[in-house]
Amino acid sequence: MTSPVWDPAQYLRFADERTRPLRDLLARVPALPNETPSNESPPHEAPPHETVPRILDIGCGPGNSTAVLRERWPRARITGIDNSAPMLAAARTEGEPTADYLLADAGDYDPAPAAPDLIASNATLQWVDGHLAVLPRWADALKPGGVLAFQVPGNFEAPSHTLLADLRRSPRWRDALGTDAVRSGVHRPERYLDALAGAGCAVDVWETTYSTLLSGPDPVLEWVKGTALRPVLGRLTDPAERAAFLAEYGRLLREAYPAGPHGTVFPFRRIFAVGVKR
Repeated sequence: MTSPVWDPAQYLRFADERTRPLRDLLARVPALPNETPSNESPPHEAPPHETVPRILDIGCGPGNSTAVLRERWPRARITGIDNSAPMLAAARTEGEPTADYLLADAGDYDPAPAAPDLIASNATLQWVDGHLAVLPRWADALKPGGVLAFQVPGNFEAPSHTLLADLRRSPRWRDALGTDAVRSGVHRPERYLDALAGAGCAVDVWETTYSTLLSGPDPVLEWVKGTALRPVLGRLTDPAERAAFLAEYGRLLREAYPAGPHGTVFPFRRIFAVGVKR
């Protein structure tokens, strides 16, 4: 898999849309082992002798997901993990400054020493090769009653992705971009259910297709510039080549996602999973 070179500013252009699935995911997360209903202490500060939840945000990016976790668990000890130094720099200054952050790869990171109450991952596992094998290890690291919650995009068969794959394989671009996959991809929801149930979790898995109204010129192109297009842009180092590729891909996207009277409708499917360790 080609590692993307992340651009925090581009990713955050659609921050609200990117965090909506996380909010829907966390709405299905039950009370954590060390969570208490008390709201008497200031945010981020636990009362004396109170045990607070330990939360890992794996693939935290620029901290927008970490900020959502902080809203739900204001006194938790939260650690954001990401393999992009620019993303972590943005997280520390603009995302959720009260959290701790660690530079590490999601697929290699061992959460066991943290003994987390919650492992959350927002749109990250699709970048991790063999991530089904990672889930049992993450579940095993949880405290009893702890929760593993993640969501991944399920739109790899959508025009935004199939057009990109076809264009990369075309005679004009295959030498520069190759034909290997630019993402690891995701599995059908039942595969995640089986993996988490096999790891000893009570499991809730579902999927949702959001129809998002995007505005501005080439809005779908601007969306994918922050995610799926990152590995391609990393290979196109010549400015003229990059501009030519974006022009061709943008034209294809405008045909696939035509603008309407109120903007451009962009459907994107997400897969959600919540596993509670028995």
